[in-house]
Amino acid sequence: MHRRQFLGATGLAAAALTTSGTAALAQESARAKAAKAKGKMKLGCQSGPATDEHFAFFARFGVKNICANPQIADPNRLYPTVDELRALQDLAGKYDISLDIADSVMLRSSHIDREKNPAIMLGQSPQRDRDIESFQTLIRNCAQAGVPAVKYNMSILGVLRNHTIKGPGDAEYGGWKATGPKPAAALTRAGPVDPERFWERIHYFLDRVVPVANEYKVRIACHPQDPGTPPEGWQSVHNVLGTIDGMKAFVAYKDSPYHGFNFCQGTTSENLANPSEEIFDVIRYFGSRKKIFNVHFRNIRGRRGEFVETYPDDGDVDFVRAIKTYQEVGYDGMLMPDHVPRVPGKPNGSQEGFAFAYGHIRGLLQALDA
Repeated sequence: MHRRQFLGATGLAAAALTTSGTAALAQESARAKAAKAKGKMKLGCQSGPATDEHFAFFARFGVKNICANPQIADPNRLYPTVDELRALQDLAGKYDISLDIADSVMLRSSHIDREKNPAIMLGQSPQRDRDIESFQTLIRNCAQAGVPAVKYNMSILGVLRNHTIKGPGDAEYGGWKATGPKPAAALTRAGPVDPERFWERIHYFLDRVVPVANEYKVRIACHPQDPGTPPEGWQSVHNVLGTIDGMKAFVAYKDSPYHGFNFCQGTTSENLANPSEEIFDVIRYFGSRKKIFNVHFRNIRGRRGEFVETYPDDGDVDFVRAIKTYQEVGYDGMLMPDHVPRVPGKPNGSQEGFAFAYGHIRGLLQALDA
């Protein structure tokens, strides 16, 4: 090739590369702008109690959106009145906080042997029908008070944890080993609960509450079961919402824009063989279908069958990549810490962990906005 031909060819190549690079940058910028326009996430929390002192704690660290429990005057009533919900909104409003989700009195994350209102999960009619009516009333009252969502669990075993390791400084990381210590009792008061029986109880509930959620346009957000248990079950109970396939089947049943998940990223990660790589596609699956109503933004170290819960920046999941994935699918709800590491020997041993997590999440949100 002559010198003039060579210079001409390289000049054309450089121009092509420049044009290609500019186009690629423009496409990347357009994608970033589109993702940012899809939704704006918020720092949230669900820790209690619902008091002036605790709400001041929220405000101190920039928490403006919460899930909380109203004070119910009658201990035998399993739902708050509209006035009780509005009283909670007023208390939050004093600190410029929005009540985005109400927590249910029933269907908590407690073990069935300690649960005060177990009839729905035990399949005990007619009491479960009365309890479901109370849940329906909660939905209606939330709609009247302007609370857009309700959080609940469909759990028999509660949150299973059986070991602890040392974290940074004097913090402790709690966790779970499927090969760890077995419970003292071979069975819960629920007795053996195989997958078929568990699904019957879930479907019985959803058949009666999803239509009410649809009518009143209130989202009902279920927490996955924490953690996934071995194939043979635990205390002869099979956690059907402790697998990704189970979670998919749950939202596919009675499909509705008001039926979805309180998506616990920590719990979902615990149910994966390789959470550091798999969790992002799980977020995309449920997020693209608009089934993520709230996010417990929690990190773990480990995998299905053996893990510990860590500070946000000390686990296996890349939180920068995770928050970008939520933005990608247009999620615009709360990101809230939960199960933060504790500092033993302190009266409020988890408050330091929450404060750290609030700051970490706020930093990620600010960086995302920038």
